[in-house]
Amino acid sequence: MFSNKALRSTLIISMLTLVGLTFSFQAKAACDFVSTKDNSPFVIKGTDTDTPEVKEFLATCKNPYTAKFAADAEAAKQGKKVLSYNGCTGCHGGNLGGLMAPSLVKNGGVGAFDTRWVYAKNGTDKGMFETIANGTPGISGGTMFIWHNQLEGHTGDGLTTDEILKAISYIRTVYKGTDEKTWLK
Repeated sequence: MFSNKALRSTLIISMLTLVGLTFSFQAKAACDFVSTKDNSPFVIKGTDTDTPEVKEFLATCKNPYTAKFAADAEAAKQGKKVLSYNGCTGCHGGNLGGLMAPSLVKNGGVGAFDTRWVYAKNGTDKGMFETIANGTPGISGGTMFIWHNQLEGHTGDGLTTDEILKAISYIRTVYKGTDEKTWLK
């Protein structure tokens, strides 16, 4: 039979193993980001200054601002400010109807991407985050810069995860395209 000491050792090792498995499963729950350019993985890390919304997004890939902005037009202005202050409207147009870059409103027109997303993955918050954070290969004409401040080669000072999430949520509030609004599910 086992001695008391051997039993305790076995119990402790079992508990540590269980804790280790729990942490590894929790780590797998986080978003795994993939570049819109070439499908290579990229990492966005949590920071000390992350908002609760960023922490939720990094854990679930679901943008908590999306539902909030859809219900509160005043709150949605936070996202509009991000787009205006960082030059997004210089390419996508002041009303996001497209200029040098595709329309983000998707309210019709004759172009191939005037009613639907250039990249189908933009129908999800995770997909649009990947597109904005790490740029695009330019299927619709020109390439889009890398915007996330944690990624090498980002534009200017770059944008934080929180700023990108707010911009995405504002874009969702003005969207009129034919693609299903999957982000509200």
